[in-house]
Parts: sequence; structure tokens; C-alpha cells
Amino acid sequence: MKLKRFLLRYHPPGIILEYLRKNGEVETKSIDLLNLTPETDIDRLIDQILLEEPLISESRKPQLKKLIEKLIEKQMENQEQTFKLFKVLRAHLLPLTNCAFNKSGDKTCKVWDTVSGTELLSLDEHKNVVYTMAFNNPYGYKFKKRYNNHDQFRDKIVTGSFDRTAKIWDANTGQRYHTLKGHKMEIVCLSFDPHGMLVATGSMDHTAKLWDVETGQEIFNLAGHKAEIVSLHFNTDGDKLLTASFDNTAKIWDVCTGQCLFTLEGHTGELSCGQFDFTGDYCLTGSIDRTCKLWDVGSGQCIETFRGHNDEVLDACFNSTGNKLATASADGIARIYNVFTGACISLLQGHQNEISKISFNPQGNKIITASSDKTCRIWSVDNGNEIQVLEGHEDEIFSCAFNYEGDTIITGSKDNTCRIWKDNNAIKAASGKTVDG
Repeated sequence: MKLKRFLLRYHPPGIILEYLRKNGEVETKSIDLLNLTPETDIDRLIDQILLEEPLISESRKPQLKKLIEKLIEKQMENQEQTFKLFKVLRAHLLPLTNCAFNKSGDKTCKVWDTVSGTELLSLDEHKNVVYTMAFNNPYGYKFKKRYNNHDQFRDKIVTGSFDRTAKIWDANTGQRYHTLKGHKMEIVCLSFDPHGMLVATGSMDHTAKLWDVETGQEIFNLAGHKAEIVSLHFNTDGDKLLTASFDNTAKIWDVCTGQCLFTLEGHTGELSCGQFDFTGDYCLTGSIDRTCKLWDVGSGQCIETFRGHNDEVLDACFNSTGNKLATASADGIARIYNVFTGACISLLQGHQNEISKISFNPQGNKIITASSDKTCRIWSVDNGNEIQVLEGHEDEIFSCAFNYEGDTIITGSKDNTCRIWKDNNAIKAASGKTVDG
């Protein structure tokens, strides 16, 4: 086996080693550089990498140094940004239900070009509200990914509906590949696994299901919750799935066997969200009991309970490196916590009503919040200061997201519009696709 090339992963920072086996197969390995900063001793870091990866020769040192310098430079981008309204997307007959490149209540999912604001596709075979959707290529990769000897093109969309089905579509042509049937009640959450080979769906029927993307066949029925599943999330490796439920618990499942590894008990109210950190060692859950909890994935034990909110925790998320988490609450305040100490680092105060969605940008230096006060706000992670207020929606905003570069924001509102906001530099040359269902 020999080293073929290096690939960069900007967020979270890391280097992908691509090895070529004697039989011609390609194997990859990730070197995670989660603590990379401008103060990092690059030469010392390179020596450490060479010790751990003997197939990297001394002659590769200059190349490796340039790559690490580029990663550090990338982490420092977008320090000073001002976002401006770029496009308003209007098309649905009924109000949108979500947005993360997003969806609506008129039984359709729409694909938009974020540069021109033109509608590219309308996916309209569902017989009830399209409530949830996902790309298997959320960051717009330009290559096809090889996994378990299968060539997997990153070009699919999955939609979940109140008609109890999910559908897998070609993101370029709008062709429907499969209709996933089996749930007995509405589908309210779904996700592709990181390899794009599996889809997980969560339903009001108290179950989650795993599906094969290539065949559309159900692989496992994940039963055990006693109420609606409201959130699900794959870990980075794709071998575990986290489900969060209105039964006050979350469960960690083995994706390969369909077995429940742990039931995470301790919340005294319904759960609103759940997420793995990047390493997969920890996960978080948010609840209407006004707390967020941190769990050890290896043991299922609660490590920390993050308190302070005076009302329901409606959303929570890790930053890309997993050393911070943020919570959004019905009390109109967002909080940033240090994952390792449990301390609240910052209070993000300024919204006049509940905050329903929160997200870090990929660089980890900004947070975006969406509120029923009709605004979206951008905050500094370093000091908790409000950087900018995005105004213009005429009804509550229920969803928001950064793109992978961190220079574009999308917001979805009950005013039946999606709005695309871009940094001044991004307006000049940005390209990509947005989904709106």
C-alpha cells in the first residue's frame, strides 16, 4: 500500500490520506486536526503526523506544511462579514414547514438555484404535506464517493411526508428512484448516513427505520420508543444512529445490527433534539424540561446537565470540533456552553420571542438563531455579542442554516418565503443549489 495523495477537509479541519492498495483499491484515512489554531507549532505537528503515519515520507513534509498552513488560513476566513439579502424565494401554495435547504406544506419539494433564484425542480408526487427533506450531498462535493466497493454519486434528495412515505429523488433531474413505504403514521424527521448509502426515517408511529438507498428496501425497523420520534442523527462514521423522542428518552442504535445499544434516560420532559459531536464520542439532547444533557456514547451515561434556561430548550447543537455547544430556548435566549467544563460561556440576548433554531457556522466563530420575532440574528462565539440582525420576514422564522463556506445563510419563515443572505464577497461569485420543500 502506498500514499497516493492528500485531500483537505476544511470544516472541521483535517487531512484525508488517500492510499492505493496493490489490488488497485483506494483506501482513505482521516487525520483530525480539531485543535488547529494560528498558534499551532506546525513543524512539531508534522513530526507527530509522520510518527503516526509511517507511509508518509520525509519528502512530503513541505507539501504537508503548505496544506496545514492553508487549513489555518481557512479557519481565519470570514472574521468580518456583513450579510445582505440576496434572493427571496416564493412559490409554494401553502406555508413552508422547514428550511435547511428546505420544504413546504403544499405536497411538494422544490430545488432552487441559489445564484439566480430560479426554480430548478418541483418534486410533487407526495399525497400530503412534505415535512422533512435532506440532500445526500449537503456541501456540494464535485466527486463521487467510494464506499464498501460501491460507487456512490452524491446527487440524491430524500423527502418525508405526512402521507407516511419517504421518497428518494435524483437531485439533477427530479426522477423518483424509490418510495419508502412502511411507517404507519406521519414521517417527521429523516437523514442520509454520511456515506449516502442509507436513509433513516423517524415517525409519529414511535419507530425509526433504516433503508437501503440503492434498492429502496427497509433494512431495520427500530422499535422501542413509546412516543413520536422528533429527531435523528447519524454519527460521523455512520455506524450509530441517535433518535430523540417525546417519551423523554433518546436511544443509540447500532446501524449494522439494528440493535438498541443504550437508552438515554434522565430528562423529565419531551425531547426536542439530539446530535452526535464530530468525534462520535459524545451526544447531546435538548428537552422541554429546560435542560440540555451531554452523554457518553460508549456507556450511555449522562456526563453533564446544562441548566439556566427559564423555558423549553427547542434546539441545541455542537460546533464542528465538539468543544462547545449552543442551546436555543422558548425564553428568547440562546446560550453557549463549554462542553468539557459545563460552564455557560455566553448569553445571547436580543430576540423578543422564542428561538426555534440555532446553528454554528462551519468555522465555529459565529452562531445564527431563528426566532418567532421575525428576525434571524448572527452572534460572535468569542464574546456573545450580536453582530447583525437579518430583518425582512413578515412572520416567524422557524429555520436557518449556513452553507459549508459560511458565506451564505438561508432562512425559512411562515410568511411562505425562503430568503438567501450572502456576504458581500459571496455575492460576486457564489454558486450552488438550495432545496425547498
